[in-house]
Amino acid sequence: MIDIIKEIQEQAIRHPHRTAITGRQGSITYQALVQAIHTLEMSLREHYPANTAPIAVIGHKQPEMIAAFFGAAQAGHAYIPIDDSTPPARIEKILEIARPAAIWTVQDIKDIVNRSLIETSQFEGRSLNLDAPWYILFTSGSTGEPKGVVITAGNLVNFLEWLLAEQKFAQGEVFLNQAPFSFDLSVMDFYPCLMTGGTLLSVTRDEIAEPRLLFEGLSQSNLSTWVSTPSFAEICIAEPAFSDKMLPCLQRFLFCGEILPSDLAAQLMQRFPRAQVWNTYGPTEATVATTSVRITESVLAKYPILPIGYPKPGCSILIDPIEEAADQNKGEIIIRGGNVSPGYLGRPDLSQLAFFKQDGAWSYRTGDLGHFADGLLFFDGRKDSQIKLHGYRIELGDIEENLRHLSVVKEAAVLPILKSGKPDSLAAFVVLEVKATADDFTTTKFLKQALGQFLPSYMIPRRFIYMPAFPLNANGKVDRRRLAGMLA
Repeated sequence: MIDIIKEIQEQAIRHPHRTAITGRQGSITYQALVQAIHTLEMSLREHYPANTAPIAVIGHKQPEMIAAFFGAAQAGHAYIPIDDSTPPARIEKILEIARPAAIWTVQDIKDIVNRSLIETSQFEGRSLNLDAPWYILFTSGSTGEPKGVVITAGNLVNFLEWLLAEQKFAQGEVFLNQAPFSFDLSVMDFYPCLMTGGTLLSVTRDEIAEPRLLFEGLSQSNLSTWVSTPSFAEICIAEPAFSDKMLPCLQRFLFCGEILPSDLAAQLMQRFPRAQVWNTYGPTEATVATTSVRITESVLAKYPILPIGYPKPGCSILIDPIEEAADQNKGEIIIRGGNVSPGYLGRPDLSQLAFFKQDGAWSYRTGDLGHFADGLLFFDGRKDSQIKLHGYRIELGDIEENLRHLSVVKEAAVLPILKSGKPDSLAAFVVLEVKATADDFTTTKFLKQALGQFLPSYMIPRRFIYMPAFPLNANGKVDRRRLAGMLA
């Protein structure tokens, strides 16, 4: 069994001056990283000797955040990554649910490290409790409140042992970190990177918003492992210079978080003929990814809609048939194995609905629909109102509840706007309490600003459509099919 932090410590002993993490938010060597981890661990042990509550870490892509993650874990605390773009009201709700022992900003971390930097690369011996929480990620919840997914040390080790064995990363590779640390896709890049002595190239939201800065950094990176959502790669493929001339060392693309379109995979294979393209699938509750498949020319030729992969070793994927489904081969995807979370933080009610133990292993009802063909799993959509938008998991009910909480809104329904068959943005249908005196533009601006106090920017609808009343179906419920027709 791998010991995550010991692996990083050994890299620091072998390559103390090698850059571990780099980007516009700063750089850090392996030696400095391990020393910071140890200092933060000792600080937690000193100040919270009997408190094992989680540690909240707030920032955006700074190397100090990763040091804090490992320092917390080494001291026996789960860490909660929170991106600093999260609205204050939502951060408050997360903290209210988590009740952390400490809340660290990047400046707090720097102050602790600078006050008492310990000149050592040796950690105190400790036995790893595989059942103990290692990190907690908060995702969108249908009730309007975020849900904290608890991932144990055993869950994480289970995932990493599979990924490292499958991909066989070489020592010293350069990994792309596109996703914020509050998004579990980042676990696929910074963990294997640091455990194999690589360098993590972390791109910030400002670089992603400014292509010139992004491509300038990529062209100088010697990047070998690309980890991102397909949406991010689609942004990059729009640049004609995005090819193996820009990234001559690239060996593989690892995609997760949303549907990988076949045309995108084909374009990447054409522009990067020496790089492998991998599609993976898995919800946060099953530790990043559970299935994987390499997309080859033969896979592209055989499957117009790409498969999401073969189940990883030691993991079972079950298809629970849906009564109303026309094809009984399709049904809800259930994941069973050592990568499945024990549940949601402080929400036994929600945990009981989604998680259950069978044959001694935790199982999770994903809410995703799928089917098997040729031993491969295929994704067939959702059985509820949850969507993936640019890799972010969003419960549409979360946005609707926050809209209804606004005094001017009587009723709300949120639907995805589709592009090439997948969500590209959001539309909010709104019934106001009283007829607006302002024009639609002014009303929309007000509602977006009001929502921005509670929801992150990726959950704010792009379009607002105002109606005197919602159409109802035969059951007296909002006819979402008719509303969707208005977006076509």
